[in-house]
Amino acid sequence: MTRPDVDPACAVAHGSAEPPTRDRTLVAVFASPVADHLLHFGRDLGFRPLLVEPDPERAGAAREAGATLVDVAELDATADVVVTDHHRVELGPVLRDVLARPVRWIGVMGNPRHPAPHVAALTELGVAEADIARVHRPIGLNIGSRTPPEIAVATLAGLLADRNNRPGGFEF
Repeated sequence: MTRPDVDPACAVAHGSAEPPTRDRTLVAVFASPVADHLLHFGRDLGFRPLLVEPDPERAGAAREAGATLVDVAELDATADVVVTDHHRVELGPVLRDVLARPVRWIGVMGNPRHPAPHVAALTELGVAEADIARVHRPIGLNIGSRTPPEIAVATLAGLLADRNNRPGGFEF
């Protein structure tokens, strides 16, 4: 049996040591119920949780609810970006701007059985195919999630697997 005082991972799991500092940022794009859960759970998982919301009214409501809002121009190489609503009219311009940043990972939520609206939106804006290919869809682990908290958990599980170089991954 591994003793918590010998194995660092075990010590963290038993609460006798602090988890290692993470330098990863979780960016939810568009205020939504899924974004709320992503940012809440993401904080608990060691991500710095941020929200990008271009609509001033929605941004104000999210800020009042405690979200930390940022502009796309502030995103850096620590950012894992999750677009939580693929129906928003701002989808193309926001994703184009995210793709111009040195972010680590970009994903768009959506049912893999339906066409990916971000592809058409980005193509219409003249974004190169190679850049469009950087956008993951579907995202998260295929666990049959349906509700906002389940979708957030599946998405974060995939990001954790990726962060920890594990095969949980994003493949369906």
